[in-house]
Amino acid sequence: MASAKIKKGDNVVVLAGKDKGKSGEVTQVMPRDEKVIVAGVNMITRHRKPSQTNPQGGLERREAPFAISNVALADPKSGKPTRVRFETRDGKKVRVAVKSGEVIHG
Repeated sequence: MASAKIKKGDNVVVLAGKDKGKSGEVTQVMPRDEKVIVAGVNMITRHRKPSQTNPQGGLERREAPFAISNVALADPKSGKPTRVRFETRDGKKVRVAVKSGEVIHG
């Protein structure tokens, strides 16, 4: 299995779409669909009918998935978008930010 460049808990910057430039934390990664969900970004509103579980019904606001290609990891030093490379340091495979050379923890 290939290592993921973006993982749950990473801070990312949105590169395209209505929320371009916004950043947030990845709450869910869907590798099969190549999508991610970022907290507080790409919000959608769903009109819900009253049901047994939700007798009030009403508007439900939640995050919609993003294509993983539309987000980039935020550089740990500057917070700007950066690409990710893999390196072996102290015998371990680690993710490294291309812009600053910083190791990405997570």
